[in-house]
Amino acid sequence: WDTVRVDGRSMRVYLDTPAGAREAPAVIVSQHGAGVDKFVEDRVEKLAQHGYLAAAPDLYHRQPPDGDMMTRIGRLRDPEVIADVNATLGHIQRLTEVKVGKVGITGFCMGGRVTYLMAVSNPTAFKAAGVFYGGNIMAPWGEGPSPFDLTKNIACPVIGFFGLEDKNPSPEDVKKISEALHKFGKPHEFHSYEGAGHAFLNFLNPSVYRAEPAKDA
Repeated sequence: WDTVRVDGRSMRVYLDTPAGAREAPAVIVSQHGAGVDKFVEDRVEKLAQHGYLAAAPDLYHRQPPDGDMMTRIGRLRDPEVIADVNATLGHIQRLTEVKVGKVGITGFCMGGRVTYLMAVSNPTAFKAAGVFYGGNIMAPWGEGPSPFDLTKNIACPVIGFFGLEDKNPSPEDVKKISEALHKFGKPHEFHSYEGAGHAFLNFLNPSVYRAEPAKDA
C-alpha cells in the first residue's frame, strides 16, 4: 500500500510493479462496490505479473467506515472520484523506482463506470480503457453531466465486458453506449456473455462468478 495526498487528505493506493522492471506501462484499476478488497488486489497483482505497473486507489477514503455497499457507492461524487484517480495517476508518474510509460485504466462494477468517467474527463491521460460491467454510466454522481453525456470526449479505444443477465448495465444500456461510441467514431469492442450477470469475474462471490466468461474476458 502507498499513501497519496488528494484534496488535503490521505488516500491509500494498492500498487504492484513487474518484478525487476525499471520501466513499464501502467494500468489504474478502479475498485468495485466492495472497495479495494482481495478481488481488486488480485487484479492489481495479475497485471503486474503481465508486465504492468498497476495501482488501485481507495475511492472510499473520504467516508466514515460505515454503511452497506450501496450506501457507500451513493456517497461518491464525480468531481471527487476524478480528483482521486488523477492523484493516483500523478503518484505513479512520480515514482522513481519504475518509470511509467503509457497508462490505461480499467475497472469492475462501479469501477467500470469510473473507467468511462475518466476516459471522458481526462482523455489525454489514458491510452486504453477496459470497462467490466460498469453500471450507471448514464447517470451523474452529484451535479453535472453523466459520463455517457461526455462520450464525444473519449480519445482512446474502449473494450467492454458484460453479462446478458445483468440489469445494471442491462443489454439495452450496453447497446445505447455502443451506439453512442459508434456515433462519435470512437474505437470500441464490446463482449457480452450468455449465462452471466453482474460481477461475473468476482471469484469471491460464488453466486455470481462464472468461470468460463471470466476466463474469456
